[in-house]
Amino acid sequence: MGVAASNIAITAYRVANEPEENIIDRVYEGLVRHTIIDIDGESLDKSIGWTSIDQPLDPDFSGSSFLVGSLFVFALRIDKKVISPKIIARQIQKETARKLRETGREFLGKGEKKALRDAVIADLNRRIPATPRTTDVVWNYEERLVFFFSNQKTANEEFETLFTKSFDMNLIRVFPYTFAMEMAGLTDGEIDRLHGLTPVSLVR
Repeated sequence: MGVAASNIAITAYRVANEPEENIIDRVYEGLVRHTIIDIDGESLDKSIGWTSIDQPLDPDFSGSSFLVGSLFVFALRIDKKVISPKIIARQIQKETARKLRETGREFLGKGEKKALRDAVIADLNRRIPATPRTTDVVWNYEERLVFFFSNQKTANEEFETLFTKSFDMNLIRVFPYTFAMEMAGLTDGEIDRLHGLTPVSLVR
């Protein structure tokens, strides 16, 4: 999902770490080090990494292309290969029959069945293209705010993990409570009152 989409979902985060003087270099190194790896023609079934917003299928972070004013702008890309279980079962059946004919045996052992299944899946993954999915990221490093244009659980978890791994910084999701605690400038007394609040269900 992207910034320019007609319908968008956004998850806001606050960066726990204070911005550093060399933040631009650090972000560039993290983006390059964890750029998405193309898995077409490979046996891998999933790849996760950073890509460019303007060139999602051919990422390029050179020349600080990810820097727009005081914003870092890039995208998370997740490439997945999905194979129908029926296709996998059919190929396993064919390969099993072929191997039994070649060896003159009546059945395969447990280890042989697993190895054959793994080989079939790896071969199918090499033959099918991955489906890419990109989600835009806008990071205001001066305000320590990050906006990830998705609220899907899996995508957000992958983003949070890769962000920390790439930049050695931790993210805090901004809910009403965390917003009040981290950004509202509350007094000590107000913070104590906030700690004493209990959730109330609005559903009858």
